[in-house]
Amino acid sequence: MIKSRVPSNIDEYISGFPEPVQKRLKDIRAAIKKAAPEAREKISYQMPSFTMDGVLVYFAAHSNHIGFYPLTTGIEAFKEELSGYQTSKGTIQFPHNKPLPLSLITKIVKFRAVENLAKAKLKAKK
Repeated sequence: MIKSRVPSNIDEYISGFPEPVQKRLKDIRAAIKKAAPEAREKISYQMPSFTMDGVLVYFAAHSNHIGFYPLTTGIEAFKEELSGYQTSKGTIQFPHNKPLPLSLITKIVKFRAVENLAKAKLKAKK
């Protein structure tokens, strides 16, 4: 699906997929930007990521789903709301044949942003 060349930015990453998948990736990106407007975008581990005082989230397109990676704490904090999705220690799978839970994605990103800011404050005090 994706071009064999490693993308240098998120726009390049998204453009390597078919239009329906591009739309889903753009929707996730917009939800993340809305939830954490001060976060920075980059490509890390060959997938889109957002950082703010550390990694907030990653996301990536796969053949049957979008992988969303809010780290372990982002999954544990929303375990009940994620019960309808395939999850693992640090991954949530949003199947292509179901609507994206953009409000839940927004809540997870906001949670991760608060978590990262709190860790940064603690680190600054030391």
